[in-house]
Amino acid sequence: MTAFRAGVVISLATPREFADLAVAAEEAGWDAIFTWEAVWGQDAWVTLTAAAMQTSRIRLGTMLTPLPRIRPWDLAGRVATLDHLSGGRVQLAVGLGALHPGWLAFERDEGRTVRAEKLDEGLAIYDGLMRGQPFSYEGTHYSVEPTEFFPPPAPVQQPRVPVWVVGAYPAPRSMARAARWDGVIPTKLDRTDDNPFGPVDLSRTVAALKGIRERDGLTWEGYDVIAEGVSEPGATGDATVAEWVDAGATFWVESDWSMGDDAVERHRRRIEAGPPRPAVKSPLTAVESR
Repeated sequence: MTAFRAGVVISLATPREFADLAVAAEEAGWDAIFTWEAVWGQDAWVTLTAAAMQTSRIRLGTMLTPLPRIRPWDLAGRVATLDHLSGGRVQLAVGLGALHPGWLAFERDEGRTVRAEKLDEGLAIYDGLMRGQPFSYEGTHYSVEPTEFFPPPAPVQQPRVPVWVVGAYPAPRSMARAARWDGVIPTKLDRTDDNPFGPVDLSRTVAALKGIRERDGLTWEGYDVIAEGVSEPGATGDATVAEWVDAGATFWVESDWSMGDDAVERHRRRIEAGPPRPAVKSPLTAVESR
């Protein structure tokens, strides 16, 4: 069974503040800290680099990177460079990206179909470049030829810096995509504020992903299943997270996305309280409780 881990996403902080929060998270026992990648705004990879230079254990990543609007070779170079610098502590998370004014101010919406195509092609190129040269690719939107022109340093994590991919249950294409990579950020097609994604939905998603990976000859061991939410420090929050872990989550991401002038101090308080410590049922306990 994959060991449970917990990380925290920072909604708003300068690179220096983010680095300070990363130090605090490392000291408090969190396993990872995440920022988000904007189309135009504070650079996520510079922010993560600032944190990498002040920490030694905690993993550093994005939640998430809108890969369809980023050139995959640019992303692969940034990720490999930071993985080399940090000693193998980088985590990448990708998805189609949510359309919002910060995106549409610069680029028109090409449509969900094109974004999905670019996501698939971008992942293939990211993986190929991470594995080294010679690499070539010919797709609908991108083409790559082999080159030895000053490549970035090889990533410490092999064969690639692991990548989590958004998977929307029960959409076949979305689920198959997420199943092919290193972990899933799960959601569902009919998700709304009145119909949120919950532990029951996660258990169905996990069952579907296990079936796809088994069909494709991929092992389940080591595959990450991410659950996101806000937990209170202490027993109440631990119980909340335990419901997600019992449903199949392997990685909890504390996700307070509210912003405002108090964001940094609010994140700091939650970080310093420490990560959730859910009491997970063992197989024996589950059998005895029937």
